[in-house]
Amino acid sequence: MASYKNSIAQKTKIIFSLVSIVLAFSLLQGEGQADVPEAQKPEVKHLLEYLKNSGCQMERNGSKHDAREAVEHIQKKYDYYKDDIKTTEDFIERSASHSSLSSRAYKVLCPGEDARPTADWLKEELERYRKEQKDS
Repeated sequence: MASYKNSIAQKTKIIFSLVSIVLAFSLLQGEGQADVPEAQKPEVKHLLEYLKNSGCQMERNGSKHDAREAVEHIQKKYDYYKDDIKTTEDFIERSASHSSLSSRAYKVLCPGEDARPTADWLKEELERYRKEQKDS
């Protein structure tokens, strides 16, 4: 009978230890996650929508992509670099400004306008959007 109680006590300790380890691991996983603050997430969403609905193209490493493809690419980079992104400006710099492979700047090509760096174009829109949000 005593060995039976000892066996149950050992199993309980093991289960408790495993639960503690799993809980600690899951808490640590969440700590490493970064992203723009909740208050700035609408800014990122706005910039992606702005590009998507712009009618412009984005040039990456010499290839032109329509707005939908550009947004898909930027979203993939955003998802990949989320741990390094803490502000909307970080989002622009890490996800929408240049090629991670060649370091060449992305360019936005809008009808009737000169090509310009995508980062500048998005920063300008971010500034306009923030002013609009502040004034409303």
